[in-house]
Amino acid sequence: MEAYKKEFIEFMVESQVLRFGEFTLKSGRKSPFFMNAGLYQTGGQLMKLGEFYARAIAERYGTDFDVLFGPAYKGIPLSVAAVTALYRLYGKEIRYCSNRKEVKDHGDAGILLGAKLNPGDRVVIIEDVTTSGASMAETVPILRAQADVEILGLMVSLDRMEKGIDTEKSALSDIESKYGFRTGAIVNMAEVREYLSAHPVNGQLLITPEMGLKLDRYYEEYGAR
Repeated sequence: MEAYKKEFIEFMVESQVLRFGEFTLKSGRKSPFFMNAGLYQTGGQLMKLGEFYARAIAERYGTDFDVLFGPAYKGIPLSVAAVTALYRLYGKEIRYCSNRKEVKDHGDAGILLGAKLNPGDRVVIIEDVTTSGASMAETVPILRAQADVEILGLMVSLDRMEKGIDTEKSALSDIESKYGFRTGAIVNMAEVREYLSAHPVNGQLLITPEMGLKLDRYYEEYGAR
């Protein structure tokens, strides 16, 4: 496993973004783990998060693209943090773009904020975590309605590796099938489990044998095929 992935797993835990226990998801599933990217709140956290995204994006898609699109609302700070890191780490001037939930009819009018989209722009989408792929049903039409862009792919921070509500595929695999572009994640839950089963964080082993059994049961029922 790459060093930045190990660092990111520890970063999620130390930021209390990734927790283990008993959680009820929006889908109604009872999960032994939960990720809340809204808990990245400080300048230092966002700077580090942007760097992790930048490394994963460069590894998956390279840096020869034009726009990083972050869907409102959580995608807005993610896109800003990541384009800043792409410049700092790789010297690449990537434009950021996001959508508004409501179209603005004055001043900086329209549905977009940040950079405008131009025909031929190569776009990477950035999100925190995708569990159902429903957000792409909103995001992809917005992008394609603004200009004839090429969507290179989607990058999320964590791939939960569980099936969707109406499919046996994972959300990321389902997105690839439906929309025809690649997806990626900084880490997936298999990598998280592998690392945290052997490496304590702040002196605590988070994936104990008992937690491992809970994860086994969860993925027996909800794991992607």
